[in-house]
Amino acid sequence: MADVTMTVWRGDPSGGAFTDYVMPAVEGEVVLDVLHRIQAGPAPDLACRWNCKAGKCGSCSAEINGRPALMCMTRVDELPVGEPIVVAPMRTFPIIRDLVTDVSFNYTMARQVPPLAPRAPDAPDGTYRMMQIDVERGQEFRKCIECFMCQDVCHVIRDHEENKTQYAGPRMFIRFMELESHPLDTNDRRELLRQKMGLGMCNITKCCTEVCPEHIKITDNAIIPLKERVVDSAYDPVAWLGRKILRRTKRSAAEADADAPAKTHPTSADGPTPTPTAGIAASS
Repeated sequence: MADVTMTVWRGDPSGGAFTDYVMPAVEGEVVLDVLHRIQAGPAPDLACRWNCKAGKCGSCSAEINGRPALMCMTRVDELPVGEPIVVAPMRTFPIIRDLVTDVSFNYTMARQVPPLAPRAPDAPDGTYRMMQIDVERGQEFRKCIECFMCQDVCHVIRDHEENKTQYAGPRMFIRFMELESHPLDTNDRRELLRQKMGLGMCNITKCCTEVCPEHIKITDNAIIPLKERVVDSAYDPVAWLGRKILRRTKRSAAEADADAPAKTHPTSADGPTPTPTAGIAASS
């Protein structure tokens, strides 16, 4: 069989460049296999992140020929024949070394998500009654393997680093939708999404949905329904009148934000914790 040329980005935060590695082609290999052979041969110091090699851990995300993909699920024989295979780190996140990026931004944002607040049990023994359709609604979002490729292609943070402090991103939006659609949840995160999580910045280009290896319909089933809920909550005059008549008040962003793990159990990774009012004003 012919050789395969791997053009791999090598470097660190100070800079780097692409390096070509010509390896004998092996039938049935995926990109990660070739990188392992490169590590075992000409470049033992090549850094790449991987774990399960089965497309379920999300660790080996990279940009292959300019498109985010899992290295363990990208077959070499399905890529253009006779052309170099260009492997680069995910561009949205800071470089650590070679193909390894610092994705801690995503975990920091995950700690801003207020958790499930279940309603009281339906029976004295602590059990609940739920419609099956309501149970199934959130199952799609639980398939996420946190490869963060949807975060990588989202131009709101890919092209604008300054937005990271006020934009949760598509991976977090499906987490919000999973909780908001949960049949037992009583929390209200709509104002938090509108004021602090940057939901309005998303212009639904569907690029996140296109790269999802689990085929989660991020835009259609999570982001758009969240936008509808937020708009109804903030601007629907009928909903406003109903709250007035029933004397109900929607939960503010500050109240929802106070329940997040980053506020209830802060760590050094969360950084300084601003007062709720200041935080809302800064991101409005």
